[in-house]
Amino acid sequence: MKETKNIAIVGAGLVGSLLSIYLAKRGYSVSVYERRLDMRKHNIHGGRSINLALSNRGIRALEKVGLADVLKANAIPMHGRMVHDENGNTNFQPYGKEGEYINSVSRGGLNMVLMTEAEKFGVEFYFEHRCLGIDFKENEITLQEYEAVKRKKFDVIIGSDGAFSAVRGAMQTTDRFEFSQSYIEHGYKELRIPASDTGEFLMEPHALHIWPRESYMLIALPNPDNTFTCTLFLPFEGPVSFSQLNSEETIKNFFEKNFPDAFTKMPTLLEDFRDNATSSLVTIRCYPWVRNKTLLIGDAAHGIVPFYGQGMNAGFEDCRVLDELLDEHQDKWKKVLPVFQEQRKPDADAIAQLALDNFIEMRDKVADEDFLLQKKIEARLHEKYPDRWIPLYTQVTFRDDIRYSEALAAGKKQQRIMDELLSRPGIKTSWKSLNLEEIINKL
Repeated sequence: MKETKNIAIVGAGLVGSLLSIYLAKRGYSVSVYERRLDMRKHNIHGGRSINLALSNRGIRALEKVGLADVLKANAIPMHGRMVHDENGNTNFQPYGKEGEYINSVSRGGLNMVLMTEAEKFGVEFYFEHRCLGIDFKENEITLQEYEAVKRKKFDVIIGSDGAFSAVRGAMQTTDRFEFSQSYIEHGYKELRIPASDTGEFLMEPHALHIWPRESYMLIALPNPDNTFTCTLFLPFEGPVSFSQLNSEETIKNFFEKNFPDAFTKMPTLLEDFRDNATSSLVTIRCYPWVRNKTLLIGDAAHGIVPFYGQGMNAGFEDCRVLDELLDEHQDKWKKVLPVFQEQRKPDADAIAQLALDNFIEMRDKVADEDFLLQKKIEARLHEKYPDRWIPLYTQVTFRDDIRYSEALAAGKKQQRIMDELLSRPGIKTSWKSLNLEEIINKL
């Protein structure tokens, strides 16, 4: 008999819903508490991105519960970046080798599939239940439903309630709990490119579109209804910032000047700009993730900025790793919880750093000559030595057998080698004659 039987999950988002399936399939009685309404019955957006990039780590976690094929069938493959310059010219940059791609999926659609699947395994969802606090010693949650306040005991409590987690908030009042949140100077606003009058995509659908402009950028991801969801990343304050886009004229002039080919495809730009919130971008770091038998997971433990497309994938990987540790330790949670946090914390810190670094790459470097040359050299190295030189993006996005912390360390070593190569005189014309074996031996 399992010594743990009843598990509470706080937060019915993507990670909480997937984790509930994993745990229900292991035979636990799982209750999920969510402060918001049921999105399957109510239209909830809440300012969060409606597109996500599902890649290998997330797919592997979904495969373990039999859902990968269902979700991939509703996803749009994106094989690379389509970079748009100031004149509307485009340059396609593949993400990896042929057959390597990321998937544009709907946050809400994916969340609803996961919740419905969880209910098939007996998971109970309780909406409009706000977590007011946790008694870590007694494993007891205080919940508010409308005016009623109740306390419930569980064998294990898991906080998967996002970057502004109530469960983590309770942990922050305990002794020797480390916590930091750091915002970047940029915010983001969601905009839209509709389908054509005949219902077709107005741009190449199998790419992630980027308009890099050094200190800011616009991106666009395809949707199944042949529209694109665009996201403008721009500083909150400064000479080029959201604070300056304070009239219809300044908004139109800014887009017409900086994103001319996107501007002509955005008939509802002004309405979208007015109606959609400007949201901030935060990195959350904390430790420990465990207090007695309460655990933090996903964004509650390690919220990151979206520039590597790994927030959801990292949270899904948390679920898979936890499940594997439960296998390894025969469902003995007292053994599993400390091992889980010790194993995942370095990877969480690594992907947080990688995501911040990739913002600079996306907005500054994808149109840079040295960056494009580096990609060509790396592609040749990877082709000749596929197991020794694996580009950093490939390690993070397409290789679920490489930990984020390992990818970060390997990427730093590769970048030092590339910096030395790119500093060589005449490299722009002589790169094809480089001694690849000499380069690979520097690893």
